[in-house]
Amino acid sequence: MEVLRTIDLYFGYRIMKVGFIKRNKQNEHHRVVILGAGFGGLWATKTLVHYPVDVCLIDQNNYHTFLPLLYQVASAELEPEDIAYPVRSIIRKFLNVHFLLAKVNKIDLKAQIIETDICMISYDFLILSMGSITHFFGVKGYEYVYPLKTLEQGINLRNQILTCFERALYEPDEELQKSLLTFVIVGGGSTGVEFAGTLAELVYGRMKKDYRNLDFKKVKLILLEAGERLLPNLPDRLGNYALSRLNKIEVEVRFNSKVSEVRPDELKLIDGSIIQTHTIAWTAGVRGEPELKNWGLPTNSNGRVTVLNTLQVPGYPNVYAVGDLAYLEEDGHPLPMVAPVAIQQGVAAGKNIALQISNEPPVPFHYRDQGTMVVIGRNAAVAYLFNRFYFTGFLAWIIWLAIHLFRLIGFRNRFLVLINWAWDYIYYERVVRLILPTKSSSP
Repeated sequence: MEVLRTIDLYFGYRIMKVGFIKRNKQNEHHRVVILGAGFGGLWATKTLVHYPVDVCLIDQNNYHTFLPLLYQVASAELEPEDIAYPVRSIIRKFLNVHFLLAKVNKIDLKAQIIETDICMISYDFLILSMGSITHFFGVKGYEYVYPLKTLEQGINLRNQILTCFERALYEPDEELQKSLLTFVIVGGGSTGVEFAGTLAELVYGRMKKDYRNLDFKKVKLILLEAGERLLPNLPDRLGNYALSRLNKIEVEVRFNSKVSEVRPDELKLIDGSIIQTHTIAWTAGVRGEPELKNWGLPTNSNGRVTVLNTLQVPGYPNVYAVGDLAYLEEDGHPLPMVAPVAIQQGVAAGKNIALQISNEPPVPFHYRDQGTMVVIGRNAAVAYLFNRFYFTGFLAWIIWLAIHLFRLIGFRNRFLVLINWAWDYIYYERVVRLILPTKSSSP
């Protein structure tokens, strides 16, 4: 094959004009490719910097998003850049790690080649950490809802909420005005409860002062849960506390409410009831990318990659899956799709690759569950720690704030988030009530 042009890349490969990256002969390090710069991918990267490997981190975005706080972008409490951090800044000090901004189109597991929209890359070891996508459970008209998985989606949802208030203020049709002021959140898990709490603070706090001529008795915040209680992964006492807290801040919670169809101006439930609304925030669930199955990866009914207890993909000992993408059970229950799981799995996958390079067998992964916390507006949260201790109220809220500030990447981000939270807490002011231009106005 004639090479028309060759460009030396920092990570010891060469990219040819025909679009194939291969290793330089003088570079004898094992090549590890990590797909996804989320929690799992980043922590796997940080682990591998201590070993004799060349790491190529690939993501279609050049930043890492702190997803646990994405809903605060949608509720105008934080700016998008407060929870995003450049990947290149994170890996700057890691001499054996290099970043490629690209979208993965295909993985050839047998040939050990990854095809991207820029080039093809071969690997010795592969870590899949592409996260998850929104699961709509076959609901008709899902294109009319507002999911909450990316920064762009967070901005779109914020734009929609603020735009509805602007339209409602001068809408002469009372029924249309009511539908514009009805906001529905689908899903009573952690994200749905947290978003409902912070949205209630926005609507009945600063928005009520901004739109003085609007009758806020027409405003409705509705949280729909398909099951029989909120926060089903936590003890009943904590779910009941969340319910009482949401009711106190004027959020209507409906149980056993499954969505069957969505239209531009209404939502239909399985029982036949209809809610007139223009804004539906979808936090009901996530799943794996459907393309994974076409690439030959073993997936379950939810599209997640089934892995061995070592996090290896069955049949491919040099391929690992971590985070939301990986399906692994412990004690008969699947591990939750949360950041702590992804972080621990990323570290474990990196260490197992190091063991394989040393001709030692990889070790099984065991999740150390340190607990779950959910904030429910101002001065209120629930905490369930180490599967033993649980408490609610102001103390849980303070601990939630401290933990999330600590987990944010970058001093600047921590400082800006702290300033925004403090300003909101002291002055009851959301400073990010901006309707920004986006690629499209639809979700």
